[in-house]
Amino acid sequence: MNFLLLLSLISLRTHGTRTGPDGGWALDPDPVQELDLDLVLEPDLSAVLRRVDPRFLSVTIDASLAAEESFMALLSSSKVRTLSSALSPSFLRFGGTRQDFMKFKPQRRKRNSKNPGSSSSTSSNTTVVVVILLRTQVVVVVLVVILLFPTFSPPEVTVDLLNSFSSCCGFNLIFGLNALLRTSENVWNSSNAETLIKYCQSRRYRMNWELGNEPNSFEKKAGIRVDGHQLGLDFLRLRELMSRSGFYRDAGLFGPDVGQPRDHRTDILGGFLQTGAEAVDAVTWHHYYVNGRDTSLEDFLDPEILDTLTSKTNEKVKLLSPTKPIWLGETSSAYGGGAVGLSDTFVAGFMWLDKLGLGATLGLDVVMRQVLVGSGSYHLLDENLDPLPDYWLSLLYKRLVGPEVLKVRKRSGSARSKRVRTYLHCSNEKSYSRGSVTLISMNLNQNPSRISVPLVLSSSSLEAFILQSDRLDSRSVKLNGRLLQMLEDETLPDLRGTRLPPSDLLQLPGFSLNFFVFLDVQAAACL
Repeated sequence: MNFLLLLSLISLRTHGTRTGPDGGWALDPDPVQELDLDLVLEPDLSAVLRRVDPRFLSVTIDASLAAEESFMALLSSSKVRTLSSALSPSFLRFGGTRQDFMKFKPQRRKRNSKNPGSSSSTSSNTTVVVVILLRTQVVVVVLVVILLFPTFSPPEVTVDLLNSFSSCCGFNLIFGLNALLRTSENVWNSSNAETLIKYCQSRRYRMNWELGNEPNSFEKKAGIRVDGHQLGLDFLRLRELMSRSGFYRDAGLFGPDVGQPRDHRTDILGGFLQTGAEAVDAVTWHHYYVNGRDTSLEDFLDPEILDTLTSKTNEKVKLLSPTKPIWLGETSSAYGGGAVGLSDTFVAGFMWLDKLGLGATLGLDVVMRQVLVGSGSYHLLDENLDPLPDYWLSLLYKRLVGPEVLKVRKRSGSARSKRVRTYLHCSNEKSYSRGSVTLISMNLNQNPSRISVPLVLSSSSLEAFILQSDRLDSRSVKLNGRLLQMLEDETLPDLRGTRLPPSDLLQLPGFSLNFFVFLDVQAAACL
């Protein structure tokens, strides 16, 4: 372990480091640097503040991919399936702008009847072709969606692939239905949805449903305006279809997937809840921080921008829906497909990790990341199907953080404290014994920051997981100084933490994303 990494991982307290007799690094009573105390934490470990869904961190696949079967073949890639399975349990939302221009058309295709949509029915060259298509056509697909919105009819094999993929990876599939199929009275025409539901029932596909994507933009996209009152009635109609099918009687129905609530969008959500609240299992809305076309790197590190999630959640959605679970049904850093050169780099992790920590604290039950693969520049897997920094961050979150949110009071120790963000959870019981707690922290400052923890935490041994990168706009990330990358297509690296001795101070390296697991706490809330 080199000197700089050691400084990044241990509390300096009043000590520096020196070379020990064995050539390693030992404590030295002479300090090598003095740092201000930025934050003092006072956690309450006696009770759970709130508990989120075990599938809290979930992912999406954009419906634009269904326009090309070659894109859908991505879901048969063993590499994609390996990376996706590591993120389970999770919801997989298939939806987006193109879902409202999609008509299901039964059309049998030759395939492996024993396992429709399985990788055995896809040639070994398919993934190579798909990668080339991703590199050259994603921008074209996005432009077509924005400018033309053509109607298309995905074949049955598309639905088969989605089901096979979600089942293989341990995902719960949510399929977005077309809400722009309407009668002359502007009532939802459910006939195509009935055809799809009957097909899925015949195949015994376990699925959940949505209806429409961002209804506040229907007028802009298709010249059709649907108010919240009518939309609620449409959802009641869909719930009736699900109940009548029998097989989907107890399946999930989520909506209305409004864009970030403001102005008339809040009116749509309010009207929807008056007529359709009883139809849905959770209220969904979409959130992005900035416009991908004119944002800057500094925006990704701005605590005031990060805090906008609080105002949007509290002032709009929770006031309108105090009794239903609230989900971010689609979310990422920047709308408009993401910010090129930013949303797919290390700096995007500050928005993503803070959204996970803050969202759980605010009471959001599920947060769905746009997208897993193949659309825009906010994807978790790149054009070569290699993990980007936000993928590794998501994987660590899944492994280290449990669904129980703990209350923690924070006292400022310096003017820089606003740029040090922290959240506390019980640790994931699949990885750690009950009673352990995980501190999520990030340092938006260029220089190191220090956090003080109380005796109940400082007396515990801990494991540190420090994510850093050589550049904020890099597409690579290091965990405790080691570059994270796949060992081979079906093998993930060992995501080991660094064991540290008990300490009352934690040091966060500049521009770092961190998880500290306190192993011996025996927190009552987590037992």
